[in-house]
Amino acid sequence: MDTLCSLSGLDPLWDWNQTWYTHNPELSNCFQNTVLVWAPCIYLWVLSPFYCLHLYCHGRGRLPLSSLCSAKLVRQTNVQHVNSMLGSLRIRTGITSQYIMGNPWLWYSFKMESLPALSFSVIYIVRYLAFFSYFALQLAQLFLSCFADRAPSGKAVLKNACPVQDASFLSKILFWWFSGLLFKGYRSPLQAEDLWSLREEDTSEKIISDLEEEWTAECTKQENHLSTSIALGSRLPEQAQFLRKIQKEQSSGFCLLRTLARSFGPYFLTGTLCLMVHDAFMFSVPQVLSLLLGFMKDEDAPLWKGYFYASLMFLLSCLQSIFNHQYTYTCFTVGMRVKTAVMGLVYRKSLVVNSAARRTCTVGEIVNLVSADTQKLMDFVVYFNAVWLAPIEVTLCLFFLWQHLGPSALAGIATVIFIFPLNGFIARKRSKLQEIQMKYMDGRVKLMNEILNGIKILKFYAWEKAFLEQVLGYREKELKTLKKSQILYSVSIASFNSSSFLIAFAMFGVYVLIDDKNVLDAQKIFVSMALINILKTPLSQLPFAMSTTMQALVSLKRLGKFLCQDELKPDNVTRESFKSDVDGVVFENGTFSWSKDGPPCLKRISVRVPCGSLVAVVGHVGSGKSSLLSAMLGETEKRSGAVSVKGSVAYVPQQAWIQNASLQDNILFGQEKKESWYQRVLEACALLPDLDNLPAGDTTEIGEKGLNLSGGQKQRVSLARAVYRKADVYLLDDPLSAVDAHVGQHIFNKVIGPRGILRDKTRILVTHGMSFLPQADLILVLVDGEISERGSYQELLNRNGAFADFIHTFASSERKECFSEASQRGNITMVCVRAFILAEKIDMQLLWMLMSPPGNRVSLPLPDSDEDHIQEDLGKLTKADKARIGRVKLEMYIEYFHTIGLPLIVSIVFLYAFQQAASLSYNYWLSLWADQPVINGTQLNTDLKLGVYGALGFAQGIAIFGTTVAISLGCIIASRHLHLELLNNVLHSPMSFFETTPSGNLFNRFAKEIDAIDNMIPDGLKMMLGYFFKLMEVCIIVLMATPFAAVIILPMAFLYGFIQSFYVATSCQLRRLESVSRSPIYTHLNETVQGASVIRAFNEQSRFIMGVNHKVDQNQTAYFPRFVATRWLGVNLEFLGNGIVLAASILSVMAKGTLSPGMVGLAVSHSLQVTGFLSWIVRSWTDVENNIVSVERVKEYADTPKEAAWTIEGSSLPPSWPQKGTIEFHDYGLQYRKGLELALKGISVHIKEREKIGIVGRTGAGKSSLALGIFRILEAAKGQIFIDGINIAEIGLHDLRSRITIIPQDPVLFSGSLRMNLDPFDAYTDEDVWNALELAHLKNFVSELPDKLNHECSEGGENLSLGQRQLVCLARALLRKTKILVLDEATAALDLETDTLIQSTIRSQFEDCAVLTIAHRLNTIMDYTKVIVMDKGHVVEMDSPSNLIAKRGQFYYMCREAGLL
Repeated sequence: MDTLCSLSGLDPLWDWNQTWYTHNPELSNCFQNTVLVWAPCIYLWVLSPFYCLHLYCHGRGRLPLSSLCSAKLVRQTNVQHVNSMLGSLRIRTGITSQYIMGNPWLWYSFKMESLPALSFSVIYIVRYLAFFSYFALQLAQLFLSCFADRAPSGKAVLKNACPVQDASFLSKILFWWFSGLLFKGYRSPLQAEDLWSLREEDTSEKIISDLEEEWTAECTKQENHLSTSIALGSRLPEQAQFLRKIQKEQSSGFCLLRTLARSFGPYFLTGTLCLMVHDAFMFSVPQVLSLLLGFMKDEDAPLWKGYFYASLMFLLSCLQSIFNHQYTYTCFTVGMRVKTAVMGLVYRKSLVVNSAARRTCTVGEIVNLVSADTQKLMDFVVYFNAVWLAPIEVTLCLFFLWQHLGPSALAGIATVIFIFPLNGFIARKRSKLQEIQMKYMDGRVKLMNEILNGIKILKFYAWEKAFLEQVLGYREKELKTLKKSQILYSVSIASFNSSSFLIAFAMFGVYVLIDDKNVLDAQKIFVSMALINILKTPLSQLPFAMSTTMQALVSLKRLGKFLCQDELKPDNVTRESFKSDVDGVVFENGTFSWSKDGPPCLKRISVRVPCGSLVAVVGHVGSGKSSLLSAMLGETEKRSGAVSVKGSVAYVPQQAWIQNASLQDNILFGQEKKESWYQRVLEACALLPDLDNLPAGDTTEIGEKGLNLSGGQKQRVSLARAVYRKADVYLLDDPLSAVDAHVGQHIFNKVIGPRGILRDKTRILVTHGMSFLPQADLILVLVDGEISERGSYQELLNRNGAFADFIHTFASSERKECFSEASQRGNITMVCVRAFILAEKIDMQLLWMLMSPPGNRVSLPLPDSDEDHIQEDLGKLTKADKARIGRVKLEMYIEYFHTIGLPLIVSIVFLYAFQQAASLSYNYWLSLWADQPVINGTQLNTDLKLGVYGALGFAQGIAIFGTTVAISLGCIIASRHLHLELLNNVLHSPMSFFETTPSGNLFNRFAKEIDAIDNMIPDGLKMMLGYFFKLMEVCIIVLMATPFAAVIILPMAFLYGFIQSFYVATSCQLRRLESVSRSPIYTHLNETVQGASVIRAFNEQSRFIMGVNHKVDQNQTAYFPRFVATRWLGVNLEFLGNGIVLAASILSVMAKGTLSPGMVGLAVSHSLQVTGFLSWIVRSWTDVENNIVSVERVKEYADTPKEAAWTIEGSSLPPSWPQKGTIEFHDYGLQYRKGLELALKGISVHIKEREKIGIVGRTGAGKSSLALGIFRILEAAKGQIFIDGINIAEIGLHDLRSRITIIPQDPVLFSGSLRMNLDPFDAYTDEDVWNALELAHLKNFVSELPDKLNHECSEGGENLSLGQRQLVCLARALLRKTKILVLDEATAALDLETDTLIQSTIRSQFEDCAVLTIAHRLNTIMDYTKVIVMDKGHVVEMDSPSNLIAKRGQFYYMCREAGLL
């Protein structure tokens, strides 16, 4: 090249004397006319094809010709033709930014022109004017290219679309596109509607549709591999199956990881590339620092070199910041997508797991998978690169240290080698501890789920304390494990944070001790310290990376284990299209079980059900009736035989599953509304009277699990859902057990029977009602899972078998009740049905007033003018999880730190101040050491200097360990207190609280928010305090070196404060919005898992998947701007910090003659850390504030209304109270809320000991309110209730509720042993428990169980039938055997034989007790001592049944309508 230049008559290509070793540097003419000319051309030629390809692939139409676009075109036309052509092509294809090509001719514009001395001729003036004009135009072109054009018109644009898609190149790398949302959040608190829509590539539909294919292929590959390996290694089928299951669980986590890597790996690699470029710039900075310190030592060096080094250091730092934040942005984007993907996979899996797997994976555990475990995977994505890159960075640091210190760097390597195994050991220990902690957390959340589902039972039985102790037992084990983990973590943090000192101490010590001639000057010390400070980054990230990797492996294992659970097999049932001329349902010698290894629940089932026929299935409790329907749905494991179903299926489960939606939505269940058919279904299912009593008719919101509906209403809604579907086959699992006999007869006649609207459909009806059997085409009698008899009603009677005996014994009274009136009048009129429905429902209308939020409760009737306005709110029941607005209040911080305790806080602050003072001292000591003069080639007193340096450093390490342990222990104390407070607040809340608060809101508090308080706040506090004190140290050092820097530091401090406040306001609100949008996901998941069988039966999986996709997307809509806000903050603050680096460097160059190299090295090397410190302080501060939101949300329930005290200290209540069981109501009035009309008015009733009282009522009855009043679920508005002469309002709730007993309509069991479900306080002996089981007719069943009383009940008691669960509830009452018993239709799910036995048991065992029965079937109370007839909150009649009938009052007419007279 030099030859070419010489032939052209130009200077050499490069001349060091002309460009470097001179006070006036300039480039050679040859360089200007070759490199600067051809480099932009080559750049343009090489990238143009790629740019054209980009335009072709991403074209979106023609750009509108705006003023900005026109200006760019004009400039490109004037400057260069090729760029103009590419610009036109860009406009035609609709690309809004031109960041790929930029402005390459700007390089040429920097060409240096030589100006001959004293040659100011006109030609030169014109030439220079032209050059600078051209250069100005190039700068303008570069400036314009930094802005994006408007998006193409005429294209569909998302509402509130994310601006990143059309942002300019400069806006993207500096995150300026986010500023609009920050300004909006700063002016007023953000709302959900202010947030941007998700980009298409971030939506659940896009992510999961791509991932599902990968996951299915991976699972198939794994299955084939396992099958091959097991076939080769084992021949025993049982061993092979067990081995296959173990291997599948072990490898499933890695299969999930491979699947995620294939889906998100390519985009993640682009971030990894940014990180590698960042590292290159990071290692360049110490080299420039070395040159700057060399310049400070060289007295003859030209001043421009110092400014050049300072500017270069600033430029490299800025580039380092840009690439670092692009990498982090990529990681968080991938993390967000991983979260969406895993949530989607878990949700879809929960819809297809079989019943055996469902019993091992509770709702609480599944919620943990989508909350805690997905968060661990997101953390893993962020820190994964540190696992492999940190060792490389350490190696490079040690290599550069070798260059400076020679073999002494080996001492640093030895120190690193010591630190790494130590922390590897700690990481492994912490991984095991984390696995144990997650196990305890799963147990706690699972138990909380059951407590929230069965809270009514807990309150009725006064079991809150027992379950509170169980939760706290899990919590203490969880915190004990967390404490061990945090102490180990403190050792890890102390070793890593002290690593820079330990490495420096080892290297400097070896360096000065091995040879007296080894001198530590400023260049050696501070370049080494800069490299060691770089070394601190990988060393400090490594424990996080190792910890999160271990945690992620645990989470992957847990997720993989769930995702590889056995699914329902499609071949369990054969689905065929409907044909009217063939059998609708066919069983061929079928044997079925609930699990692969479990005993068969159905054996040798062979039956054919013709299309359009009605089949009744009868049998004792636990005989397999529900299992038969489950087999038709494919819910059971098919051991042998075959079952086929023709056409679509509608299913009514025995326990109605109701969604938290409007009543209309529950019935339509995703179908289009057809008004005439809808009204016909409502009338047939006897729901029209209910609409009159619901506040907003069929638009009324139904609470979770139908909390604001009675059992009968829930069953009728469940039936209406099935009827509306117009399916071909109807599977009806005892839908009429919870309704009054006459309402049941109406539903049978109008819906199920031969004249019902389903008369042409295939109907399989499980029933205990003998009155319906004569109209069945076929009756199947099940005994112990086998069909013992089959045939029509008359055929079975003629056989005189067991069925005939049963009918003759138990059905006479029911036939009389149900058919006497029908025989007289031909049919039951709708008026009669309406009356009985209203009798059942009037309490529900009053209960609505209790459960509705205060602002929604109104007294009826409404004024006409307000009716339309309030109607919209009337049907609203549950309170959505709302986000607070504004910054977190100072009181919240004070309250949090108050729980930690003042002594501990003072100790923490003192230890932080001490450790930073020690750090400042040993760094200043190093600068003094560096400036010590060299005498005869050596420095004096090196041993003393090394000793002082070592003592200060070790003191700092001890202080670091002390601070981290103190913060960890203090935060654990606060976390324990907050969880206990939350638990107490929730358990002390009245029933209305649980009926208006979605369970997802409470799950969120007990799972995600408590996890944030446990883990996120302590880490945030450690980081924030640590970096704050380090920043103070740096500022002191810079001011010591160059006091004039205060002029720059102070304005930057104010600017920093403004950016911080500007950012935190938006970030905190985004955190709240993200938390609030998370709760509906948990609620929806909980609801889906509990209703999975119904969803599958109706084939509605896709609709529910779309629903959860929408909820996840809403959550990610708030999460995405959260992490972008952090990137915006990081870039802006790091540029601010880089300004401090530039200021320190420039001021040091300016003060070259007065500053020592040691002080310059100290100031500049420390100012290089300011960039990271500023970013981490605000980031950790924001993390703390964002996570203090969790404290705020946990404490929200402190101010909600609470029940009365559980116990009253000093109470003189006798231990055996009540001894007689007398109940007296004295002018008792009950009110659901102040300002409303009384629900019970002036009740004055005296119930004597041993009396049996039936409570009945019709319209406006209020009979259930009496029970609520006795148990003080509602407090008295006036008057008193006395039990054995003691006013119940003056004793504790537990003292009252534990001394009386109720058997509720809905049986609730908890996961745990059967014994725990009967006696959670262990107050009774095993003999007492067995006696109670015998009296409840459960002894034989329990005796046959392998674990007897220790039999493990699954969540909700799902491994027992509904009838068995009701018998367990009866056994509870028999065990307690209090003097007062309240029955609320407690035997609805029992067959008649068992019902008769139970009624007999109640009469004999509670003979000396007062029994109050809320009666739906009047025949069950005809032999009672007295009957209370209620109407509109008043007691209108009270006497013996015979006397009331003789008086011919309301009771007489009710008996006539019931067919009892």
